[in-house]
Amino acid sequence: MENRIRNIDLKLRVNEEEKTFIEMKMKEAGITNREAYLRRMAIDGAIIVSNYDETKKLTMELNKIGTNINQIARIANTDNKISKENIKKIEEMMQKVWRLQRYGLSKKRLIKQ
Repeated sequence: MENRIRNIDLKLRVNEEEKTFIEMKMKEAGITNREAYLRRMAIDGAIIVSNYDETKKLTMELNKIGTNINQIARIANTDNKISKENIKKIEEMMQKVWRLQRYGLSKKRLIKQ
């Protein structure tokens, strides 16, 4: 232990439920080393995790919706079966969806103790 950078040993006692909870939080944070996780939590108090997998799926779905809306608008403009006001409402709703999606991208998820 003399050659180690961290040569002071601290002990932490927990019950089974607390251990399970810590392991769950480690998994959420993507950290497999318990000592590193506990040290980081003790020093920083929180670990920031950025996982955009669900956001990427949402973005793909929004792109599909946007494509469908564009197709509807093109058909409506050629057949004149949908009013311009309805097209405008659809476009406004789509803009609102995109704003919500961008807001979700800008937020970071915090994992607290």
